[in-house]
Amino acid sequence: MSDTFNQIYEKIREIPPGTVATYGMVAKAWGKPRGAQVVGWALGAMKPGSNIPWQRVVAKGGRLSITNMHISPKDQALSLASESVRCEERDGSLWVIDPTWHTFSGTDDLV
Repeated sequence: MSDTFNQIYEKIREIPPGTVATYGMVAKAWGKPRGAQVVGWALGAMKPGSNIPWQRVVAKGGRLSITNMHISPKDQALSLASESVRCEERDGSLWVIDPTWHTFSGTDDLV
């Protein structure tokens, strides 16, 4: 696993249960405001059984968009539901309903 991915995973571990952050918010907290795609790559590279709270990272606006051969957006919705985060299907995608956005310390997060 690359040092870059480990840095991203450490930022994701800061997101507490019941809250979510966008790929862009994680990238900004990591120090790479234009690195949302790299955050996605890091999540896509996760192995099954990882202790990274991957379910708390969503696309802009709260859309569930994880793409990993072991995880689907439906899996993400179920994991979020176990943390009392509600999701709904809309326009063929799953979305977080009324998300509580995590604010990383020292950043001005944009949703």
